[in-house]
Amino acid sequence: MSDVLDALQQVLQERKQADPESSYVASLHAKGLNKILEKIGEEATEVILAAKDAKDELTTKDVIAETADLWFHCLVLLSHLGQDHQAVLAELERRFDLSGLVEKAGRSQ
Repeated sequence: MSDVLDALQQVLQERKQADPESSYVASLHAKGLNKILEKIGEEATEVILAAKDAKDELTTKDVIAETADLWFHCLVLLSHLGQDHQAVLAELERRFDLSGLVEKAGRSQ
């Protein structure tokens, strides 16, 4: 799985420098942070709506597709901010053996 994320990260880095007229990712970067955040908001809403309507295997596939769109746009955001998926994976690994309640309580301190 990490191979897919690594390959996607490489593509995102390359497209960050591409012509906005020829690359969707480049066009998002050119439009700036607010546009990327807007896309993440749209995709998150689509995940929620797809999940509400998920009743069987076919409609559950819609949740998977919308989640992929959301993750993709989050990766674009990370790229825009000079980060990548490895930072997120490291954070998830750090939290792995923590109780969710303990981890959440530690954030407010």
